[in-house]
Amino acid sequence: MITDKIEKNKFLLIAGPCAIEGKDIAFRIAERLLDITSKLSIPLVFKGSYRKANRTRLDSFTGIGDIKALKILADIGSRFDIPVITDIHSSDEAKMAAEYVDIIQIPAFLARQTDILVSAAKTNKIINIKKGQFMSVDSMKYAVDKVVESGNQKVMITERGTQFGYNDLIVDFRGISELKKIAPTILDVTHSVQKPNQTSGVTGGNPEYIESLARAGIVNGVEGIFIETHTDPSKAKSDGANMLDLNKLEYLLSNLLAIKGATSEL
Repeated sequence: MITDKIEKNKFLLIAGPCAIEGKDIAFRIAERLLDITSKLSIPLVFKGSYRKANRTRLDSFTGIGDIKALKILADIGSRFDIPVITDIHSSDEAKMAAEYVDIIQIPAFLARQTDILVSAAKTNKIINIKKGQFMSVDSMKYAVDKVVESGNQKVMITERGTQFGYNDLIVDFRGISELKKIAPTILDVTHSVQKPNQTSGVTGGNPEYIESLARAGIVNGVEGIFIETHTDPSKAKSDGANMLDLNKLEYLLSNLLAIKGATSEL
């Protein structure tokens, strides 16, 4: 399990663009991420969606083609010798994605879908289940059980906020310690600052709160931090409003390491 390899006073970083927009930009982001995390000795998993199935508007960007994007992810993993992760959207996608990536992610809106969880489990890949915005902490046990009872013990949970009204999300940090009892827990600090269901049909966000959430996650003992990042979030084709500018990442991670070191001594 990848979380077992985290050194003392460190944490896992899952990071990358929301979606694979093309080979050049994906490789530039991956190279910069590896430079930063190698310098700080933080284990890295590169993240990118090969397709965005959950879009509000029909004209929203969904991807460059499934196999084309998956091959880019595989090439990044091979070139930089790092694990790669992507999300699937139906049970029949699990086997396809598993041929190219190391970790399969279950999107938050699909965290209760039994067929998807079981098919993902049967790939024998590490499975990262994003906690549904509509799900309680306790109910995540049953999502994890579906994977484990299908013969796969390699499961992580990612907290990404809980729906608060129609257009906001909150992270209840009381739940982190309970999630950690179920499975290793990652905190997604970029989707958690989303402002969903905007009247424009394009999700908004408050990226100025990313660092606050990340700090709180480290204090509360999460095994990893999930960050969507881009060289220019304003030009990102998906979820740019809640992404972290890649130029700000090293500063953030350095601060998180300092907090991790301090709290580990308590």
